[in-house]
Amino acid sequence: MKGVYTQLRLNGEPRRYLSVALLAWVATAALAEDAEFVLTIQDHAFTPKEVSLPAGRKVRLKVVNMDTTPAEFESKSLGREKVIPGKSTGIINLGSLTPGSYAFVEEHHENEAAAQGTIVVK
Repeated sequence: MKGVYTQLRLNGEPRRYLSVALLAWVATAALAEDAEFVLTIQDHAFTPKEVSLPAGRKVRLKVVNMDTTPAEFESKSLGREKVIPGKSTGIINLGSLTPGSYAFVEEHHENEAAAQGTIVVK
């Protein structure tokens, strides 16, 4: 694999090491992947009620609506709103979040406790 290794001399002996560029690329690729978390809606209730997300990373929230009727994920504190048709999945991309708590609701049933939840960013 030409270019993968860098040859250095240590005490006059050749030593081969992975190149710094390759190591940087691997680290960047690992950080570039969005973390994915799943949130389920069934009987207008969220499972889990609290989702813990990492701070400072892009996150993909996958919302699975198990009900036959549409549901609307809404979080005013995150500035996100998405209608998810019955028996389908919606993806909500969240940018890099700062630590804190972010409330969300299933808007069509927001007065029911089961239709409310919290995202906790640590």
